[in-house]
Amino acid sequence: MKLITSAQNPFIKSLVLLQEKAKARKQSGKFLIEGLREMELAIKGNYTIETILFLPELVSETEIKKSIPNMVELIEISKEVYQKLAYRDTTEGIIAVAQTKSLNLADLKLPENPLILVMEAIEKPGNIGAMLRTCDAAKIDAVIIANPKTDLYNPNIVRSSVGCLFTNQIATASTDETIAFLQQNNIHFYSATLQNSTAYHTQNYTTPTALVVGTEATGLSQPWREQATQNIIIPMQGAIDSMNVSVAAAILIFEAKRQREFK
Repeated sequence: MKLITSAQNPFIKSLVLLQEKAKARKQSGKFLIEGLREMELAIKGNYTIETILFLPELVSETEIKKSIPNMVELIEISKEVYQKLAYRDTTEGIIAVAQTKSLNLADLKLPENPLILVMEAIEKPGNIGAMLRTCDAAKIDAVIIANPKTDLYNPNIVRSSVGCLFTNQIATASTDETIAFLQQNNIHFYSATLQNSTAYHTQNYTTPTALVVGTEATGLSQPWREQATQNIIIPMQGAIDSMNVSVAAAILIFEAKRQREFK
């Protein structure tokens, strides 16, 4: 088995770039996954794992081999190398090199009566990760990121989604492309916005539905507000007029699931 002990190794340097630079991830079509559970979810989600690097003091070769396809290359690394690559504070001793996936709208496989979350221009990876966790918990059918402002394979999204990046169907597109896709597929969309809105719980989400959320700072762009089936709002009873976008998305998603009797 191959052993790498130096953080100056050219291969390790290339992996550091994958961890730090969206450009490197885009050009190579690769990204890093840290943690055994996340790696297992990626494999279950049909992501291709190319290489696994592990620190034997923290995780054994035998344990890894229980979870991975036989053809994946295993590389033992030193503590110095692991600390150079590890993104998380908690150490699990395993880092996988994986191939990115196509994120085209055309690749989405939707059921007859889909429930979709659309996020427009969300900048904070932590908010995206939190919403992906909610989408997995509710088992919704797809997530579309309109006008994306951050790379989906950003390590903070991988981390904050606790692997739910791999358990959701995800596509990215422009706002115009996303609206056209929803309209072509006869999917009603409900835009969470302050303008010309009605209370979210008064609407019917039992037909093909997309719930649309935007940034806390600027909200949704004009096309979402003007072309929505209905603009919706979560009534606020305190001093502020909005809440964290991931919390708002969770409220909307689980109201739709309640109406669908959690099917």
